[in-house]
Amino acid sequence: MHTEVPRPRIDAALVERLVAAQFPEWSGLPVREVDPQGWDNRTYRLGSELAVRLPSAAGYVAAVEKEQRVLPYLAARLDVPVPEPVGLGVPAEGYPFPWSVRRWIDGTVAARASTLDRWVLAADVGAVLRQLRAVPAGDGPVAGAHSFHRGAHPSHYAVEVVAALDRLGDAVDRHACEAVWGAATASVRDRPAVWFHGDVAPGNLLVDRDGRLSAVLDFGTCGVGDPACDLVLAWTFLDPEARRVLGDAVGLDAGTWARARGWALWKALIMLAGSAGPGDRAEHEAVLRAVLADPVA
Repeated sequence: MHTEVPRPRIDAALVERLVAAQFPEWSGLPVREVDPQGWDNRTYRLGSELAVRLPSAAGYVAAVEKEQRVLPYLAARLDVPVPEPVGLGVPAEGYPFPWSVRRWIDGTVAARASTLDRWVLAADVGAVLRQLRAVPAGDGPVAGAHSFHRGAHPSHYAVEVVAALDRLGDAVDRHACEAVWGAATASVRDRPAVWFHGDVAPGNLLVDRDGRLSAVLDFGTCGVGDPACDLVLAWTFLDPEARRVLGDAVGLDAGTWARARGWALWKALIMLAGSAGPGDRAEHEAVLRAVLADPVA
């Protein structure tokens, strides 16, 4: 019987030991926990120029090797900076997974920016996503388990959507949700597969002091497939006007937007039906309202 590897304890002391043992040239550099942290990976700043990134569970390990391979390829073809891998660590010191060292990129995550023009951000993100789609797909990783099926068809999660609706009952407008989900699953991409990021979220977008997009982080769920999953930001972080700006900038058809709406619906429903706390619940309820109210395209 398969036994899930428990989540390892990750802290600055562990990072110091791993670096000292495997990258002695960086031993002695101060290690500081990055705020905010992600769920899939833990990130620590190493000195002033580097960052250490460690998967938090076995399910996220596949992304380590993938990012080592694809980030240099994408970096050479995108105008916006992306993380630059400079080292690949191996399991040690009681930590069971491979891990990586990257160049540090200065900036503020969009989710934490004190002043942010979301119209400008929407235009910048749309331009980057358009450029990403134009990168030759070549032998890029086809959407699948490594991307948690981002880049595949949203119908992959149909069972989860139905289960969430059953559990939520009268707490949501089931008829409206089913209409959105039906439109999403009825739409099929009939164009060649393209690069997608997989997690275009405000925590993975860095902005500069002027609020302009300055870097895109966390390509752990990237791959080659349907770019619809990259549009979820429209409902999770943008107001209606900024959604239109993103729509104009990204240049994708109505079918892609229908599938994107399905992706956003799925995530909001499973979070509301799951263990979302009071604060998180209000956030997911707001996303669901936006999804049901606004098809964007």
